[in-house]
Amino acid sequence: MFSTLTDSLDKTFRNLRGVGKISEKNISDAMREIRLALLEADVEFGVAKDFIARVKDKAMGADVLKSIKPGEQVVKIFHDELAELLGGDQSPLDLNPPARILLCGLNGAGKTTTSAKLAGRLKREGRKPLLIACDLYRPAAIEQLATLGKQAGVPVYTPDAGETDVVKVAGDALKWAESQSGTVLIFDTAGRQELDDRLIEELKQLHAFLEPKETLLVADAATGQGAVSVASHFDEAVGITGIVLTKLDGDARGGAALSMRAVTGKPIKFVGEGEKLDQLFEFHPDRMADRILDMGDVVGMVEQVASKIDEKDAMKSMSRLAEGKFDFYDFLDQMKMIEKLGDMKGLMSLIPGFGKIKKQLPDAAFDPRKMKRTEAIVLSMTPDERRRPEIIKASRRKRIAAGSGNTIMEVNKLIKQFGEMRKMMRSPGKMKKMMNQMGGMGGLGGGMGGLGGGGGMGGGGLGDLESLLKGTGKRR
Repeated sequence: MFSTLTDSLDKTFRNLRGVGKISEKNISDAMREIRLALLEADVEFGVAKDFIARVKDKAMGADVLKSIKPGEQVVKIFHDELAELLGGDQSPLDLNPPARILLCGLNGAGKTTTSAKLAGRLKREGRKPLLIACDLYRPAAIEQLATLGKQAGVPVYTPDAGETDVVKVAGDALKWAESQSGTVLIFDTAGRQELDDRLIEELKQLHAFLEPKETLLVADAATGQGAVSVASHFDEAVGITGIVLTKLDGDARGGAALSMRAVTGKPIKFVGEGEKLDQLFEFHPDRMADRILDMGDVVGMVEQVASKIDEKDAMKSMSRLAEGKFDFYDFLDQMKMIEKLGDMKGLMSLIPGFGKIKKQLPDAAFDPRKMKRTEAIVLSMTPDERRRPEIIKASRRKRIAAGSGNTIMEVNKLIKQFGEMRKMMRSPGKMKKMMNQMGGMGGLGGGMGGLGGGGGMGGGGLGDLESLLKGTGKRR
């Protein structure tokens, strides 16, 4: 996400920071490079032009040009303007009764998956969402929503087979919802094409009947400038209240995120990054500006970790680490915690400066299959071998390798690294040094010294997770 733009901006600002005294020519040259970078990232031309004009006007101020670190001042101006372009403050959903949310958008944007993701998110927040299938055109759309709703643990209203009147379906669903004691109703509608006047008219009728508090446009981030036209068209038709950008993890340009808010004036409320039902995140303009400038999103990372890791289990694991009582059972527990975090590459991208680190890592650094192979080695050990790794001699290693489908060399490597880590944990001085290096990020990027088989990235220890969880307001 935004990788192309991030790389271009990093190069431009690195050059600015390297200049002791900035002139108007330096700033003009930098703004020209940034404008080109924005256009290459598929930002709409008018949006890019107006944005650069605002940044340039503020960067030319006497206070900036005469400051001790003018380069840093320009970066701050760019960051603040970027956050403002993306929407300023985060915009929450209006969930006041009757809380009805209508999702609309083009075919293939991911409305059905987003509906289930949103329902799952609201359920985790303590609400009682209901899903209603209003896509009467796409084959298997109703079955897909029913399946996803079951996975999310959310009731789903499915219309009768052959039903073609979407307004009637909505009316029947409202009656059904009364018996379900739901607090939020989410309507998944059929995909529309921009020029399909009949379907657009149907959407207008459904919108007028439901009078939803929120009408969210689900848009594929990879559509680039085309997304701006889509957003304007749907806004004119039904008056959207917000935008959900999907597939943001697969778009290296990200211009849609920068353009849609500016053109429509409607906030981006959520972003989808992945297929899993828990991969729908609130959109925070200031945090996104940080990520575009490769400053990371530490708060977002903490929230994701805290939502997926059981604090008591993490504290138990950390206590054994601190006491030097670490065996392969503990190692398995930590691997399970890491697996709960999901896409490690996506999580690690929230670390400041990760964009530069990522280029130096091997392609297999985030390969989950390596962690599975490591797990297979441990699972092939007997209970006694997991508790006392020192008894694993040549004959046992041969059996473990055969049982796990790995080579003896891989088994030897794991046991050697594990032994080195145990020695470190039994040395208070070395353990303290390692914890300091891991710092507040909890060592998610390699506290296990690469034991997960991912080049030091795939099997990280959880480090000082207590401080992370405290940062989110969680308490033991």
